[in-house]
Amino acid sequence: MGDTLTGSGAATGTANPVAELKLEVVVIPVSDVDRAKRFYGGLGWRLDADFANGDDFRVVQFTPPGSPTSIHFGKGVTSAAPGSAQRLYLIVSDIEAARAALVARGADVSEVFHRTAVGGPTVSGADPERRSYNSFATFNDPDGNSWLLQEITARLPGRVDAEDTTFASITDLEAALKRAATAHGEHEKRNGGQRDENWPAWYAQYMVAEQAGKALPE
Repeated sequence: MGDTLTGSGAATGTANPVAELKLEVVVIPVSDVDRAKRFYGGLGWRLDADFANGDDFRVVQFTPPGSPTSIHFGKGVTSAAPGSAQRLYLIVSDIEAARAALVARGADVSEVFHRTAVGGPTVSGADPERRSYNSFATFNDPDGNSWLLQEITARLPGRVDAEDTTFASITDLEAALKRAATAHGEHEKRNGGQRDENWPAWYAQYMVAEQAGKALPE
């Protein structure tokens, strides 16, 4: 089967097409495979595989809920020092809810914090305006590999194809619908409180624009 090609090269047939590359797996270095398996399983991550070949090779794969990318750890899969994987991003649509869910499953998650500016100092609590990309929390696995939760509700311009709107989970879709409903309520207020009979089209326009990082409808 030939490679799938995207981008201007694929569209125009130029000599330098761009191959579609999908990040599938991130390798996590651990010292105790069974301990790591209990930890990630305890978080509610899906166990996809646990394969061994003799005493020198074993690979375990987990996938976080809603994620297209999985993690591998095991024996004979990496020479990196256990605990050396740092600040692996987990994107969430509601930082407080995600933190609470992880804490309920036994993870030692930091308090939520935010930054007042890109690269600036951290401040306790979620971003007061709940701006996308600005609210965080962290936790470690038993080896010290660290994970960073980041709340993203609207992508930066150019980050998402404006014609390709997807949601990783029912929870993400529900959260997007709630934000659209809140914004639509304000839209109706600005129009004298009259019910908008065309609300499905408004919702669709809002949700696509939000995910693509474009100007939101008023």
